[in-house]
Amino acid sequence: MSFLHLAIFLPFIMAMLIPIFYRWTKQLHTGWIVLPIPVILFIYFLTFIPQTTDGVVTQTMPWIPSLGINFTIVVDGLSLLFALLITGIGSLVTFYSIFYLGKKKERLNNFYAFLFIFMTAMLGVVLSDNLVVLYLFWEMTSISSFLLIGYWYHRERSRYGARKSLLITVFGGLMLLGGILLLHLITGSFSLREIISEAALVQNSSLFIPAMIFILLGAFTKSAQVPFHIWLPDAMEAPTPVSAYLHSATMVKAGIYLVARFTPLFAVSGAWFWTISLVGIVTLFWGSITATKKTDLKAILAYSTISQLGLIMTLLGVGAAALHFDSWNDNIYIGAIVAAVFHLFNHATFKGSLFMMVGIVDHETGTRDIKRLGGLMQVMPITATIAFIGTFAMAGLPPFNGFLSKEMFFQSMVDVTSLNLFQAETWGVILPIIAWIGSIFTFVYSMIIFFRTFGGKLKPHLLPQKPHEAPFGLLLPPMILSALVVITGVFPNLLAKPLLEPAVKSIMPSLYGTGYSIHISFWHGFTMALLMTAGVIILGIFLYKTTNWWRPFISEKVPAFFRWGKAYDNGMYYMEQGSYRFTLWVMTGWLRTYLNYMLTAFIILMLGTIFMTDALNFDISAISRVTMMDYVLVFVVIVTLIGIVFSKSRITSIILLGAMGYTISIFFIVARAPDLALTQLVIETISVVLYLLVFYHLPQFSNIEEKPRWFSAKTFISIGVGLVVFLISISAYDTTFYDSISQYYIDNTYTKAAGKNIVNVILVDFRGFDTLFETAVLAVASIGIFGMIKLRLARREKNENK
Repeated sequence: MSFLHLAIFLPFIMAMLIPIFYRWTKQLHTGWIVLPIPVILFIYFLTFIPQTTDGVVTQTMPWIPSLGINFTIVVDGLSLLFALLITGIGSLVTFYSIFYLGKKKERLNNFYAFLFIFMTAMLGVVLSDNLVVLYLFWEMTSISSFLLIGYWYHRERSRYGARKSLLITVFGGLMLLGGILLLHLITGSFSLREIISEAALVQNSSLFIPAMIFILLGAFTKSAQVPFHIWLPDAMEAPTPVSAYLHSATMVKAGIYLVARFTPLFAVSGAWFWTISLVGIVTLFWGSITATKKTDLKAILAYSTISQLGLIMTLLGVGAAALHFDSWNDNIYIGAIVAAVFHLFNHATFKGSLFMMVGIVDHETGTRDIKRLGGLMQVMPITATIAFIGTFAMAGLPPFNGFLSKEMFFQSMVDVTSLNLFQAETWGVILPIIAWIGSIFTFVYSMIIFFRTFGGKLKPHLLPQKPHEAPFGLLLPPMILSALVVITGVFPNLLAKPLLEPAVKSIMPSLYGTGYSIHISFWHGFTMALLMTAGVIILGIFLYKTTNWWRPFISEKVPAFFRWGKAYDNGMYYMEQGSYRFTLWVMTGWLRTYLNYMLTAFIILMLGTIFMTDALNFDISAISRVTMMDYVLVFVVIVTLIGIVFSKSRITSIILLGAMGYTISIFFIVARAPDLALTQLVIETISVVLYLLVFYHLPQFSNIEEKPRWFSAKTFISIGVGLVVFLISISAYDTTFYDSISQYYIDNTYTKAAGKNIVNVILVDFRGFDTLFETAVLAVASIGIFGMIKLRLARREKNENK
């Protein structure tokens, strides 16, 4: 294992150690102990910047090579950018949580364990080349985020939000797995780089569109795109450090990463271009307009995150058009990919600072309701400055970094109208229109966050506690992020060469040219993008000033079709009710009923298999000679079987069952299989003894005789099972679909396992793990039975003492 592999698992190892040293360090906040891990990882990943500028770092650790599954790590521009965000924002969030979560009130060992498991999961997603490994880490993010969102499990809303996020993201994960398997069927590989190198083969396959749909469903659910966005607002029930981490720089960006990674493979299709662009632009519009209706600061930020994710997704969709041109030179659509990568970084900085700002406001005032807030600039000037920088960057105003990427976004939307692909020259005009309207509402909710919280008059009588400026520990992380917002806004090209260019190169490797460089500047002349920004500001100010007039209208006039959260709740309710009623109908409590279900399924599946595979065959030409001993043994078996069926005593039935088993063992002796005969005799002896011990304590059969109904369901099931077993028996004698494995055991029993008894070698060596697990199951069952007996004896002794 290389140190790069160890770097991924370092947070997970720390998470496993937290419960151990937590007991001995309760006087010290756990955050101080774990803080060095993300800081060290951030510094470590910074050292890869020179290597990814012109190349790729690859490390492979064999895992399951026989199935083509190896733990291969690839560090290129895109994965490095994400790794730096994961560890950098993770370091700030860990430091912030030290002052946000009290060591006496909170279960810090659980919090940091969940947080660091999630950190490992995200690093695994962005650094894994093997898609199976990526999928394992992908599902790990869903589980760890579920634990983080439900951290305050005593709150009903926290449990609700955790369950919703888990159900939706795991559904997307299953879709992603389907896409991965389809790509493997096409290419025979699980390596993402190898699959992309076989792009022509994938694009010509009939499975191209299904694979693309499955991959996009996985990306859309994780990145909260409409209509899967409904989990993200409810996830805000998590502690604010969790929200700042999951929903600004990590989890919700996983879907963005997935789309960026698969762009070279699927961008040839117009379906990819339109699906991502339209879903992204609708998400941008819906998230921004919904954010203006909310009064809880975290709810506003939740829907703002949805809208910003839609913006980035739209840019990736439009940027896919760049692959239809020959090079970087004069390829205006590559600007959309540059804007997507740039805004991805910008969003992480200003949204992380805003989440932390909201946490500070909540921590120091006791509320996040903007109806009760206002005038906090007077008592919290530093927090107000952080909010000013973050909200104005999110609104796309200069001189902050959000202005630059928003201008690039507008320019990309204008450029798409001149694209002569995918009928964009006609339908593409809807993208800049919806983008502009959505950006107006983005400006509005940004102003609502700042001015409704920090502007106006202070309302101390409406606040649960007296407001005051936060301690320095809470202010430092958002101050660092705010400083990055300003620095990257004023000097954007500090990021261009080390981070943006390698990331864009990773997304568009086939177009990369040696002479190409990214240069970002404030002024591009009087362009349409600049006019769109001016229109956003003018109309945004007007709508902000008239918020009280139009906001009730859009709140009440939302069609029921677009109330996706309500649809989710109704769907969950009806599924729960339906499953409850179905369970009551099926689970009768009678073993005979369950046996009927299993036997009916057996009849249907076996008959279907026999006739669908044309396996019915009856050829006895090569059958062995039937002797008189065989007739006698068959007669004894039939007599004992009839006796078992019609016996009215359990003990008699058990004895007859044992007699039938011993008779079958004689068959093995006649067939010269002494090992099987000995095994059968031992099993029958143990079974008879156990049955006698158990059934001795059961009541006798009822004296009430039931009249047999020859045309009942049980009769047909019994006949059906007998018929199916008979058909299988006669067909199996002369029907083979595959070469027998018996010759393998004959050839290798002695040479590979050094044993002469094939049966023993199979059980001990070839199927050693199977035998071990069977033994473990018996051991667990025995321990469980012993525990129940001890509990029963203890309860009886307790009752006797009373």
